[in-house]
Amino acid sequence: MSQSQVTVALAGNPNAGKTSLFNALTGARQHVGNYPGVTVDKKEGEARLDGEPINIVDLPGTYSLTAYSLEEVVARNYVIGQRPDVVVDVVDASNLERNLYLAVQLMELGVPLVIGLNMVDVAEQRGMKIDPDKLSELLGVPVVPTVARTGQGVQELLRAAVDLARQKPDWRPLDISYGADLDQAIAELAGILEGSTPRHGLISARWLALKCLEGDHEVLESMRQDQNLASRLEPVRQRVGEHLKSTLDDDPESVIADYRYGFLSAITRQALVLEREVRMDFSDKVDRVLTNRLIGPLFLLGVLYGVYQFVFWASKAPVAWLETFFGWLGGAVEATLPEGLLRSLIVSGVIDGVGGVLGFVPLIMFMFLAIAVMEDSGYMARMAYLMDRVLRVFGLHGNSVISLIVGGGISGGCAVPAVMATRTLKDPQARLATILVVPFMNCGAKLPVYSLLISAFFAHRQADVMFALTIISWTLALLAARLLRSSLLKGRQSPFVMELPPYRTPTLKGLLIHTWERTWEYVKRAGTILLAVSLVVWALMSFPGLSEQDEARFASLAAQAQGEEDQKEIANQKASAELGGTVAGRLGRALTVLTDPLGFDWRTNVALVGGLAAKEVIVSTMGTAYSLGQGAKKGADAEPLAKRLQDSPGWTPLSAFALLVFVMIYSPCIATLVTIRRETGTWRWPLFSMVHNTLIAYLMALLVYQGGRALGLG
Repeated sequence: MSQSQVTVALAGNPNAGKTSLFNALTGARQHVGNYPGVTVDKKEGEARLDGEPINIVDLPGTYSLTAYSLEEVVARNYVIGQRPDVVVDVVDASNLERNLYLAVQLMELGVPLVIGLNMVDVAEQRGMKIDPDKLSELLGVPVVPTVARTGQGVQELLRAAVDLARQKPDWRPLDISYGADLDQAIAELAGILEGSTPRHGLISARWLALKCLEGDHEVLESMRQDQNLASRLEPVRQRVGEHLKSTLDDDPESVIADYRYGFLSAITRQALVLEREVRMDFSDKVDRVLTNRLIGPLFLLGVLYGVYQFVFWASKAPVAWLETFFGWLGGAVEATLPEGLLRSLIVSGVIDGVGGVLGFVPLIMFMFLAIAVMEDSGYMARMAYLMDRVLRVFGLHGNSVISLIVGGGISGGCAVPAVMATRTLKDPQARLATILVVPFMNCGAKLPVYSLLISAFFAHRQADVMFALTIISWTLALLAARLLRSSLLKGRQSPFVMELPPYRTPTLKGLLIHTWERTWEYVKRAGTILLAVSLVVWALMSFPGLSEQDEARFASLAAQAQGEEDQKEIANQKASAELGGTVAGRLGRALTVLTDPLGFDWRTNVALVGGLAAKEVIVSTMGTAYSLGQGAKKGADAEPLAKRLQDSPGWTPLSAFALLVFVMIYSPCIATLVTIRRETGTWRWPLFSMVHNTLIAYLMALLVYQGGRALGLG
């Protein structure tokens, strides 16, 4: 990026259309990473204005700049630390006053600001007419009406932002009166802080004083590092808090919020006209049905079932194509390279290992597409609203729904950001309970395992089995939460409030971008950690190999063999003996004492141990194990892994289902355990999660397998 390139940061409430605007501005010229030290998405892209590149940064969606959630901390720290040339606040015009709350906080911080008045079409449908010029005059910042999902006004908004940025305006904080008591306290605190402001960059002392009165944890922690400063600030904070409690029976934070909304109310009364009485709009009418206590949950289950039907139907052909491709690739390598360790490494370690996981990319992609449709249409928020009624019975909070869905409540999420997302829960007991049950969800890493076993043993009922796994995972998670909340994590529950965004028609461009971003992240993961683990697993499955005595014995048997069938049989015996004598083989066989009652063979045991690193490794490990132990069938003659499992002794639909249940529940992956440690501040809870989940997984798999056999299903 050149020194003169303008940087525009996009801020806004969730569901205000900020992501649609980002996609409209940048298209394919964007990339996704993470902010340092956290798993919150960092999206950057490049827009073009008159041929000049403009750097666009999409900040996490946030309702305010007070450090309540990780997203709010990340967004605020970026604005303060990186100081973009201009911030565009994307405002939902149909919820004007509530959305402008963030704009006021940005203005109090002093950032160069432009308001993107988005979804003006929705506002007009609701009989709301907003005068953007009047709003601009009253706020003192440029206001540009847009409809981001159709592209209307997008270039005009970009031009207004770039024009303001090129003026290089100073940061000019907005001063709002918060009443005599608070104004006096703010002035007193600002005077104390004035000398310390160089430690905090160019942030105004008044803004820091305001945050101290609001009880902003991050700002207070920063202030408390200077004991002399803290000893002067704290008495003022306490005095004001006690005074407001005695006179208004309220706290400073609530009073400040009331005055902000009062300021905004005075503005919206002048800039907003209701052309007609606001009647029930389309979203309200639909919600009367879809959030109904009886119809809503039934519709939700129908949607989930339909998603799985679509995903397996749409991915069937491309998955088969990729299986054929990797089979051809393995054959081509075997035909090119002489027999030996290098060929084994490439074919069994890389192609059969990583290729076994990448073969399921189409299934993952269509699952992400289905999730994007639900998110962009507004239905995902309704799912959270409906599930709150259920979750409260089991001791969880409505906001827990978001974490559970992010973690794979609809198959395809990830437990790491789901654990991080629990920061929005202010109830510490509900938050910890949510953290501990998130790993029960069907994250995207488990999908390749599910797809492999379902296609091998339940080919004609794929959607039914996937739907059943979803119900089982939610049921077990809720029961585990109830157990935790009634024993280790007792406590009162806090109320749940959630905004339901209006229903919208997803745009093709938005769906494609969301699907591509998530699929590409999955592919990158398969190309890095899975490759490394697959190579380690290959080594553990290749050494020390057969002794000279065993080599001589199999050579003698091969020389005495009569006919092609005998030769193949001896080759299979040799391959099995080679694999069984390796480090991984010995470990797997040692674990069969525990796993025989579950119907798992020693190769499955090795795969499950590898799955502690990442659940996708289970498929790559099984691909390597069954490839190395395949004996005579090589190259073009080699069968897909699903077919090898079908043909292997001991594998039945019952043992496959027991394995599905075990994989769903057992220990979270290493990345999730580390995240739980970081979020809870102790190794006690990650270790508890590891042991607790694995024990439940063992008991459930035992119940499935032995119960099934007792019923004659084995």
